[in-house]
Amino acid sequence: MKTEPQRNADLALIAGLIGGSSVGMLTTTNDEGALVSQPMAALQMDADGAIWFFTDLRSELGEHLRSVNLAFSHEGRATYVSMSGRGEVSMDRDRIQQFWTAFATPWFPDGPESRHLALLKFVPNTASYWDAPNSRMVRLLAVAASALVGKPVGLGEHDTLSNLSSVVLDTRLPEADDIRPDTTSPSAASPPAYVPVHA
Repeated sequence: MKTEPQRNADLALIAGLIGGSSVGMLTTTNDEGALVSQPMAALQMDADGAIWFFTDLRSELGEHLRSVNLAFSHEGRATYVSMSGRGEVSMDRDRIQQFWTAFATPWFPDGPESRHLALLKFVPNTASYWDAPNSRMVRLLAVAASALVGKPVGLGEHDTLSNLSSVVLDTRLPEADDIRPDTTSPSAASPPAYVPVHA
């Protein structure tokens, strides 16, 4: 995922922690109120801290973006980030063109002009993170030391950051004219929201 320079230190910290991750787990609630998670390939974290993804307009994801959680983990660096916020579906064709990559072609064979291609914009409000020492040996030694003294020692940093974004979202769904069913596509009945794009 590409990250732009952030407008404040908290967002810069989060960008540094998730910058090496390409796929996050997006959690929403379905019509029954149950939590539903799916992997989403992140395209960019913009200068306002919003994180962008490709999505398919035919999926139900766009109807469940009022309250969203997005989590990234990088086991090799022992960094873990969980963000809560809101989302919206964007039809910004200029931005779609900017983010387009050939890796998305299997899901959108007509390229950036594919009629079901849209962007999902996630805007974080609160983020919790865990950042442990990079070396696996250092982490093992820290666990051993913690066991000896009976309290956490050198296990890394944990904090919760709030009021991360001042971005105002347009939570309206695209107009019906923007979502045209494609009855010729074998995946039209149940399209994935996840597009495994690595930009």
